[in-house]
Amino acid sequence: MSRGLVTMVIALAAIIVLGFLIAPSSVTPAVLLGIIPFATVLGIAGLGQMLVVQQAGIDLSVPGAVSLAVVLSTHVPNGDSSRLWVAVLLCIVFAVVGGLVNGVLVGVLGLNAVITTLGSNGLMFGAILVISGGVPRTTTPLLAEITNGNVLGVPNTAVYLIVALAAVALLLKKSAAGRRFEGIGASPAATRAMGLRVRTHKVSAYVWAQLLYFTAGIILAGVVAQPTAYLGNNYLLPSVAVVVLGGTSLLGGRGFPVATIVAALFLTQLEQFSLALGIPYAARTLMQAAAFVIGVAIYTVDWARVRRWITGRHRLAVPQAST
Repeated sequence: MSRGLVTMVIALAAIIVLGFLIAPSSVTPAVLLGIIPFATVLGIAGLGQMLVVQQAGIDLSVPGAVSLAVVLSTHVPNGDSSRLWVAVLLCIVFAVVGGLVNGVLVGVLGLNAVITTLGSNGLMFGAILVISGGVPRTTTPLLAEITNGNVLGVPNTAVYLIVALAAVALLLKKSAAGRRFEGIGASPAATRAMGLRVRTHKVSAYVWAQLLYFTAGIILAGVVAQPTAYLGNNYLLPSVAVVVLGGTSLLGGRGFPVATIVAALFLTQLEQFSLALGIPYAARTLMQAAAFVIGVAIYTVDWARVRRWITGRHRLAVPQAST
C-alpha cells in the first residue's frame, strides 16, 4: 500500500468524522450518495491528469475538454435520445484529435506542456461557443437514465468510476506496456537508451487523458439536468490536486490510481463539509489550492534534508561551552 493511499484514507476518514462532530448535514446518507456522481467526474478526470503527470507533464485543457463533452452530449442530440450515440462518437473523435495535438506538440516537438495545453484549452472553448452559443440545453432522457440509474442499489456513476479505475490500474500495473509507460516517465533518457519509444508513450498519455476527460464530461452532462457550457472550469485545479495528493510525483514516474480516486472522494467531501459550514466559494477555492500545496510538500520536499539543514543551523547558533 502506497504512502499516498494511506494518507488519503486517513484524510477521508478524518473529514467524515469531523463532519459528524461539526457539520452533521454534510454526512447524511443522502449527501454521501449525492457526492458520488461528482466524485466520479473528478476521479475520472484525475486519472487522465495522472497519466500526463506521470510523463512529467501537466494538462491545462481539462476545463475545455470536460465542457466540450458536456456541450456535445446535450446540443447534438437536442433532447433526442436516439442521437445520443452521434454525440458520444463526436466526443471520441474530438478527444483523440485533441490528445494527438497536445501529445505531438509536447512529446514530439518538445513544446512547453503548460503553454500548449492552455492553448488547446482555448481552442476547445472556441468550439464550445460555436456549437452552443453559450446557451445550455437539457440532458436527453436516455443519458439521464444511464447516468443516474443504479445496479442492485449501486449508483451507475460508482460503477463507471470502478470500471475506469480498474482499466487504468490494470493497464498501468499489470501490463508490459504500463510498466514501460511508468519507466519512461521516471527516466526518459535511460529508457530511450534501452530502445523504448519514449515519444510514442508521451503522445499516448495525452490521448488517453483526453478520452478520460471527455468520459467525465459525458457523465457530468447526465448528472446535471441542464448543464452550462462552462462546467469544466470547476475541474482544473482539483484534477491536479487529486493526482498530487494521491502521491504521484510532478516529476513523473509511478502513478497511483487508487490513491487518486480516494483523493477525489476526499476533495468532494471536503467541498460538502465547507458548504455545510457556509464557507464562501472564494475560501473553498483557497482550500483546494492549500490541499494542492500540502500534497506537493508531503511528497516532493525532501524532509530529511530539511531536518538536517534545520538541525545544522541550530547547532551553529548554539555557542560551544568553553573548557
